[in-house]
Amino acid sequence: MAPMKPAPRIELGSTEMPNQKYSVFQPAKPYFDLVRSALGDLVDGEHFFDIVTDDTIYEVLYDLGWPRIIQGRTDLMAAFRGYVENIALQSADNLIAHKTGDGCVIEYEVHGTILATGTKYNNRFCSIIKIENRKIAHWRDYMDSHAAWKALTPGAT
Repeated sequence: MAPMKPAPRIELGSTEMPNQKYSVFQPAKPYFDLVRSALGDLVDGEHFFDIVTDDTIYEVLYDLGWPRIIQGRTDLMAAFRGYVENIALQSADNLIAHKTGDGCVIEYEVHGTILATGTKYNNRFCSIIKIENRKIAHWRDYMDSHAAWKALTPGAT
């Protein structure tokens, strides 16, 4: 299947959060904007949390502080609250999106800062997204675990 056209680089602070109830998540805005852009008209809703089902499954296949499986929008929002308390993203880019029969696979990068140390954080991801009734029902995430470990571990190389 041919990849979809790459989306533009998303910069932090480029626009206001679409809904002020999500303003606490501003440090992750580049990620949310990239995902929303990648999914386009496959989903309904403005913000990332508007395009996930109430009982969404968010699965991460790495062990770096996140639960392996997060179930439900409420728990996903709580996990991202912890994320934005520790990492501020400046951009998300290099998006490649592949539509599937029931969703989309996206490859992308994020660039930010670990707030506690000021260490730069750059990482690559591949996310497999299943859509049901125009919302994200399941998300499976793969990332460059070594890049995250280096950013989160003082003195790591």
